[in-house]
Amino acid sequence: MDDDRPGDDGPDDPGGSGGFGGFGGFGGGDLGDIGFFLQDLTRMLSGSGSAGPWDSAAQLAGSIASRGAPESNVDPVDRMAVEQLARVAELQVQDATGRALDAPVRLVPLNRSQWAKTFLNDEQDLLERIAGSIGQALQSQLGGLDADELAGASEQATPFGISPEALIRQVMGMMGPMLLGMMAGSTAGHLAARALGHYELPLPRPADEPLSMVLANVDEFARSWSLPEDSIRLWVCLSDVVHHQVLTLPHVRDHLGALLREYAQGFDHDPEELDRRMRELGLDDLLGSGEPDMAAVQRLAGDPDLLLGAMQSAEQRALMPQIEATVAAVEGYVDVILDTIGARLIADYDQVTEALRRRRVEFGPEARFVERIFGLELSQATFDRGSAFVSGLVERAGTGVFEVLWSGTESLPTPAELDAPGLWLARMDVDADPVDSDLTALGEVQIPDTLPDDWT
Repeated sequence: MDDDRPGDDGPDDPGGSGGFGGFGGFGGGDLGDIGFFLQDLTRMLSGSGSAGPWDSAAQLAGSIASRGAPESNVDPVDRMAVEQLARVAELQVQDATGRALDAPVRLVPLNRSQWAKTFLNDEQDLLERIAGSIGQALQSQLGGLDADELAGASEQATPFGISPEALIRQVMGMMGPMLLGMMAGSTAGHLAARALGHYELPLPRPADEPLSMVLANVDEFARSWSLPEDSIRLWVCLSDVVHHQVLTLPHVRDHLGALLREYAQGFDHDPEELDRRMRELGLDDLLGSGEPDMAAVQRLAGDPDLLLGAMQSAEQRALMPQIEATVAAVEGYVDVILDTIGARLIADYDQVTEALRRRRVEFGPEARFVERIFGLELSQATFDRGSAFVSGLVERAGTGVFEVLWSGTESLPTPAELDAPGLWLARMDVDADPVDSDLTALGEVQIPDTLPDDWT
């Protein structure tokens, strides 16, 4: 992410280089160099005024999401058209699955900045846990400075009139709020810049809030693939309605939410272990004194997931297969339902689906980094495993198996069962009798020109 914030002196600033080695801790550099870095950091923080970390996050998210350009609200005509598509999607998904939502679906098309701020509000707890955990890791690096070095530098006055030791402790106290604003805002902003619908990531979101669509992104995608806008809009509506149908089930959201929260606060806080992992990744040049190797810096910038790999704890690695098993089951269910009813609703369903499913696994390092922050592994293999699992259940036991699959926490698949549907069927004591392997047949679908009076 480019940083154009005022107060950043850039690469020619004499205080910008020296002994600070990114997340890897301080090397054997001069503490005077460290002092200059900390002074610049303090100036940057003090330049944010009285805004709290969450306000700063919202400002940063909006700036990244909008790409620095002003945004207008969604046109009322487009808003009404999308609401009609959402109603069609809800009715067709309900008819096909036999599962009604607790409340009628509401969908609000938003611009990128609005979507980013909505995501921030919805995922505030999870983002605070992530920032807090990574903040502790960084503070452990600062706290790991050699006591003799700090004592020897305690009499060196900085331009602020305090010792480097006191300045370090001050920055340690500010690290948490700074990271919350930076990480939460950057995460929401980058997501909003490419998000199509509400469930751009399969994260539980408030059940009583409306679904959202980033209409500008949806229509841009349609134009880039030379596909009808209404087809892409309806596909996104269908996908989000099916996601919403499952992710708002209390036991699913509680189970997945607990796994994600545990992952979010589990980043490794051991400075020695972090240093060792950075060296194993070939990033040891970032840890030494003097000028860092620019090739190593560029490698880290080009693949920020390397950094998360270094900070990931053993506990987090143990959680990822459990998270993937639940997420893959959800995504597999969504794919199977869409493939069953999509062609009846969208004339060019095959082309639309090929384009949208290719998009979800073709991403740059920023998108990959955002996914991994939450502990998600959204690779093609994950989607394939989910689809194969759900299709295998339907082939063996018919669509009535969905009632069992989503009946409780104990019915969610384990990582082993995800690759062997028969194991799941045996554990759940479901007979292999595909008497209703076809989903509910749907008739001709008409999209209404206006919404009914009772539509809210």
